[in-house]
Amino acid sequence: MGAMPFSELFKARKSTVPPSAEAAADGVVDRVAVALVDHEKLALVEQLEASGASLFWSTDAQGRIAYLSPSIPARFGLAAEELVGDPLQAHFVPADGEADGRSLGLKLATRKSFASLTVGSAMESVDLVLRLSGRPHYDADGEFLGFRGTGFDITEEFRGEEEAARLAKFDSLTGLANRHRMEQRIDSTLAAFRAAKRQAAVLMLDLDRFKQVNDTLGHAAGDQLLQQVAERLHAVVAGRGEIGRLGGDEFQLLIPDMDDRGELGELAKKIIAMISQPYSVDEGRCTIGCSVGIAIAPYDGVEREELTRAADLALYASKNGGRGQFRFYAADLEHEAKLRKRMEADLAQALESGHFSLEYQPQVALADNRVVGLEAQYCWQDEERGRVGPETFLPVAEGSRLIVPIGEWALRKACEDALGWPASLRVAVNISPVQFFANGFAAMVAQVLEQTGLDPARLELELREAILQGDACAVDTTLSALFKLGVRLTLDDFGTGFTSLGYLRRAPFTAVTIGAGFFESSVRHEHGDMGMVGAIVALAGALGMETHATGVHALGLLEELKSLGLAGAQGFVFSEALAAPQVLEEIACGEWRLAPTDSGNQRASRRTVFRKVGVIHEDHYYEVTLRNLSRSGAMIQGLCDVPVGTLFVLDFGQGQLAVCTVTRTMNDTQGVEFEEVLVDDGAGGLCTRSRVSPYELAAAGAPLQALPPGKSSIGEAPRSYPQFKLASEAPAQPLRTD
Repeated sequence: MGAMPFSELFKARKSTVPPSAEAAADGVVDRVAVALVDHEKLALVEQLEASGASLFWSTDAQGRIAYLSPSIPARFGLAAEELVGDPLQAHFVPADGEADGRSLGLKLATRKSFASLTVGSAMESVDLVLRLSGRPHYDADGEFLGFRGTGFDITEEFRGEEEAARLAKFDSLTGLANRHRMEQRIDSTLAAFRAAKRQAAVLMLDLDRFKQVNDTLGHAAGDQLLQQVAERLHAVVAGRGEIGRLGGDEFQLLIPDMDDRGELGELAKKIIAMISQPYSVDEGRCTIGCSVGIAIAPYDGVEREELTRAADLALYASKNGGRGQFRFYAADLEHEAKLRKRMEADLAQALESGHFSLEYQPQVALADNRVVGLEAQYCWQDEERGRVGPETFLPVAEGSRLIVPIGEWALRKACEDALGWPASLRVAVNISPVQFFANGFAAMVAQVLEQTGLDPARLELELREAILQGDACAVDTTLSALFKLGVRLTLDDFGTGFTSLGYLRRAPFTAVTIGAGFFESSVRHEHGDMGMVGAIVALAGALGMETHATGVHALGLLEELKSLGLAGAQGFVFSEALAAPQVLEEIACGEWRLAPTDSGNQRASRRTVFRKVGVIHEDHYYEVTLRNLSRSGAMIQGLCDVPVGTLFVLDFGQGQLAVCTVTRTMNDTQGVEFEEVLVDDGAGGLCTRSRVSPYELAAAGAPLQALPPGKSSIGEAPRSYPQFKLASEAPAQPLRTD
């Protein structure tokens, strides 16, 4: 006979007992049934806990752990009883970084039910994310006993969503913010900063010669290089702002609360220097460069679109200015970009039409004033523009790579002209980095020498320091090939780049030149930084190199340079650049010597005329000519009868105001000293550290917008008579010494 089910057996036994015993049996059966149900429930709970699919927890009235499913303490490496008595929030914190309003402690304190609260382990070494729900528990008298609740382990799900969110905001290769996140960050920052009247800077970065790495070493090497660039940017920025990779080799920085163009310029220089250092990748070593464009809110824009566009324009200008540079946005950059595009087309046409010519500036040995060489200088005679100087069109030619064919023409022309000179005269030709790194440059030089028949020892190639920041292998190979040809190699404009002294010691240079930047006159130092010049002369001498100065325009400066031991110099103090027929005339007169003269200084002064600027004195605005500008002072012309000690504010336009004091005055010309020194503008010029804030203009009634070009002052009705007359309205006044 088969086993009878428990229910049927119970019925059968119940029918055979007396009524009193039957009642007792009912109670026993009920207790047995309840025990069986409780046992089944406990087994089910234990099974759920063991599977990890669900967990249970409870606290006492003080929020201390009374029970926690064993699988959770096990994740902490602890037994369950070791956590009992600890505050629950001591072991679990918000997993998604939300505010305290979502914290577990606050939920427990409110004694209200909650659901789907995401928490993570308070121990960084434990990767655990839970979704908790809980209800307050009360006894029969309504006294609060604590919380009871459930939870689910959602670690894998949460990390997957977190990674998806990260990929949506960050670049997968470098870990930097991507374009979408940078747009969001800039938008939110500018919106908050407008309300708080704060500033922020946006820097656009573009890697120079990155394509060359991809083409020669492969995309894997390019990816490694980009990762190292990201690491170097982190090291430079050091938590001061957000760094993003917009795609390819383009990066962007958002720096909050920084509008000092001195600090931003130094930051840009540091970035350029760091990124220009050599890289080691699996396929070998490589070197790249970097160009930077800078725009600052609210001066250059108050919305993201106009601010990033301004930074883009500044970046475009820095790349076209020769790369490896930084530029601040200026209102005239857009106009400059349009002119540049037109000039590129005109330069190509000028080369075909033969509108280029060369002039030659004498290089003089200071020991005996003998002319030892002539430096070739480009000249472009344009039908519409007239005579265009090299400082105007060469940056455009370099940016468009037209410098390669133009440079080859100039090298050939210079060698041909030098054949008609005495063998004691050499010809110097300045070589652009774009030319130097063009395919077959050394072979082209060899071909020109062979075809023209010029002795290689009479050809001097002047190379900029930027060349040494290129691929080390390519630089060494080309320099070695040129050295074997027998040409003279000179490092031009030394001290303006980042030349390694170790590299300079082993490089095959015969001489270094010091540019006019070191001789920039100022109110305090008429002849610039002579201490630095002396140090360079000593360094070059220790390395067995000669030192020459360019851009020497004053007799007093020449004498000081000569006393420091410079071997040679060129500039208006000796002669301006001469056309080829004039050179032949000078040579025909016999040995060519040039005595220095101060008359050259007058020509130089005319060339240093900068532009019209404003002078603010009390409540009057005058327009004068800026004749000379240095970091610490300037020379202005246009006002008469100005006493020494007069306080002026120079208005350079677009918010740039410089407080200054008149220290010298003669006739209609004044020398002024700035209260705060100017800083590099990244384009070889100078600018003020700070500008008139658009917030100040808005407070005075102007709309909040980027600074417009032109006068920086708001303008108000004068309340007094002007104290000075413009030179055009009055005769020149005698020298004042008071």
